[in-house]
Amino acid sequence: MTGSAIVGGRWPVNRSGIRLIVAALTVLMALALLFWAGSRWARAQADMAADAAAAQTARSHAGLLASELQKFRLLPLVLVEYPDVATALETHAPAAVARLNRTLELLADRTDAAAIYAIDANGLTVAASNWQLPTSFVGQNYSFRPYFRGAMARGASELFALGTISGRPGLFLARRLEVGGRAVGVVVVKVEFDRLEAIWARTPGPSFVTDAHGVILITSVPAWRFRATHPLDAATLAQARSTLQFGSGPPRAAPITLSGAAATATLGGTEARYRVGSLPVPLADSQLVHLEPLAAPLAAATTRVRLWGLGILIILGVVAGLAWRAREKRHLQREAQAALEQEVVRRTAELSETNRQLTIESRERVEAERRFRAAREELAQANRLGSLGQITAGVAHEINQPVAAIRTFAENAGTFLDRDQIDPVRGNLAQIIDLTARIGSITAELRNFARRRTPARGAIALGSVIDGALLILGERAREIVTVDLPSAMRDAQVAGDRVRLEQILVNLLQNALDAVDGVATPRILIAATASGGDVTVTVGDNGRGVDPTIADQLFAPFVSAKPEGLGLGLAIARDIAREFGGELEIGSSALDGAAFTLRLKRA
Repeated sequence: MTGSAIVGGRWPVNRSGIRLIVAALTVLMALALLFWAGSRWARAQADMAADAAAAQTARSHAGLLASELQKFRLLPLVLVEYPDVATALETHAPAAVARLNRTLELLADRTDAAAIYAIDANGLTVAASNWQLPTSFVGQNYSFRPYFRGAMARGASELFALGTISGRPGLFLARRLEVGGRAVGVVVVKVEFDRLEAIWARTPGPSFVTDAHGVILITSVPAWRFRATHPLDAATLAQARSTLQFGSGPPRAAPITLSGAAATATLGGTEARYRVGSLPVPLADSQLVHLEPLAAPLAAATTRVRLWGLGILIILGVVAGLAWRAREKRHLQREAQAALEQEVVRRTAELSETNRQLTIESRERVEAERRFRAAREELAQANRLGSLGQITAGVAHEINQPVAAIRTFAENAGTFLDRDQIDPVRGNLAQIIDLTARIGSITAELRNFARRRTPARGAIALGSVIDGALLILGERAREIVTVDLPSAMRDAQVAGDRVRLEQILVNLLQNALDAVDGVATPRILIAATASGGDVTVTVGDNGRGVDPTIADQLFAPFVSAKPEGLGLGLAIARDIAREFGGELEIGSSALDGAAFTLRLKRA
């Protein structure tokens, strides 16, 4: 017989092949286990991240809603004390009704209430803030509405429902009015939540408020309004039909499935998974629910798991490759001749030494480049801090003006409060808010300008860069610098980092301000033009101009026309411009002084 011989009645065993198969199966089982464990971990991490985001968003939305409700719940309490309300409800006197209509109209406009109206004891609307509109409530009978019956019976009532005349949903806040212990009617304030829902809609995932029966009242998804998160019983449906709380038809089921902290919902025809954050809100046994999308955190966690898995595979591949190489090397060493082995050893030593030298040189080159970038960034940071030091007085003036104004407004507000004049107090407080916002914008711009940070290349609006530079320079530049910038150029997007580009303009403007110091009518002009893929910004002045003896060397380090200058500002500015693919050059000034042109690439 040819081929393999049978030993002892059995086929010979290839032990090396069996070991290889066992090792391969072990690796596959280990990889399967790692994949399963990684998937479980990714899902748990995604759930935790989404739960935290859902809870935070729910708290934020609930705070906004509570603030809105607190503001409007005070209105009925104040209105029942207004004399014309009682007169109009008792007598229906035309003069009292006319005065009350105008008062309610003015109050609704100032408080942003959707409608304010007064209903007599029979349910007839006597006066309303919308008395001049085609959809006026005047003359309408609301005796069937639960908020009217509840207020007449208990003194106060609240109901979220669809308006029978306006067709718009809102919260009805009703308060009973009594004269001599006798109920003469009800004052109602209707509140709509369009602005609040628009704010909610800006956050990822839908948010909504449900009543005690699970019907959605307020929601960032308008299509879900008056839809139920779970089936309603027959009594609830009958009550909704009789009171028209949700319109002519009963609430339909919402495309939502809630299961503890997990949920699925259909938006735009697409079903997605969410995590639920909920908490009670001060609105008649209502609950605020926020659904945080699970897709983004799950994708992030899955990506991390995949990266880890790829790293493990690479390590296993390297280990397997090294083991295979060692095995092959031993095999070659056994078969190779002594002379060939020596040659291999010699060549290997030479290559290792060459590789070591190359590695050392590469590390030295990388370290040298890192030191160069760090030194350049330190120099740019020092330049920015130096610029801030020069404009400190102007910044102090910019902040002292609004601070002084804030004190004056606050003192006047105290006087108005002593006189019980609330409207002027509100005006003073609004002025104080605007002034603090102005101080905040100045300090934020200075903080961003001085902060040590890694430059980030992106698309920046040219107008924002110029405005930021002028805000930093403050009072010193306000009366001198003119910006000739069409609206199209203000919105032009240039490539670069905002703080670094502001640093260039601050440097050029400071040089220009120094140049016009002592000029009878100092002027500095900032203009911009676009050509092809470039945007050119020109900063010109009517100063003494550039000294011809140093014009060719003006951008070289330590060359300056100012006796106290270090000669680093323009050199740093040109380096920054070139870093973003642009250029900084001496140009011609329309004001007969010096001019510098900054060319930037469009983003």
